[in-house]
Amino acid sequence: MTVRVVIVDDQALVRAGFRMVLGSQPDLEVVGEAVDGADALRLLARVEADVVVMDVRMPTMDGVEATRRICRDRPAGPPRVLVLTTFDTEADAFAALQAGASGFLLKNVPPEELLAAIRVVARGDSVVAPPITRRLLDRFAGRLGPGPAEDPRIGQLTEREREILLLVAQGLSNAEIAARVHVAEATVKTHVGRILAKLQLRDRVQAVVLAYETGLVTPGG
Repeated sequence: MTVRVVIVDDQALVRAGFRMVLGSQPDLEVVGEAVDGADALRLLARVEADVVVMDVRMPTMDGVEATRRICRDRPAGPPRVLVLTTFDTEADAFAALQAGASGFLLKNVPPEELLAAIRVVARGDSVVAPPITRRLLDRFAGRLGPGPAEDPRIGQLTEREREILLLVAQGLSNAEIAARVHVAEATVKTHVGRILAKLQLRDRVQAVVLAYETGLVTPGG
């Protein structure tokens, strides 16, 4: 299956570089480019895409607002949004995750990691680099939301599901969680799927954000 990708970045050279990297892969196809968030929304009204590779800081409409509108308009299906950021835009990256992005990468990521991330996001999974994600959440989770609040959905979780959610929020992979709680990795994957369904979340990233917003995990905790 060919993954259809839209590239959104206000720098022509960046777009050209991404197009060249993606164009070298037989299973990836760049179906359009946009110079900002507003341009991306217009483009997505005309073309079908599976993944949007989204810059954060752009004129007219930034990547956070564009991500929010894309995920609001199509909450259950493609396109998925993969946000790109630099070290000095960590707050914007977290805001994009809150808006519904399926993950993020730093712009200096090696090409093979970008390609792998696009494929992961296209499958409906999320891209969570544990060290970077944990640093983002520790640094900004307490500032960006309204603060910890009770969420009635949390009460639907079993004790085991709550335990799994806490470990997901700490940035652990399924394999790492399986080793921690002494179950098969497939069992963890099943638990994660049930957690997402009960919490009405798109993916693992949103589960991490919810865990911090509801106070299940605290920055630095």
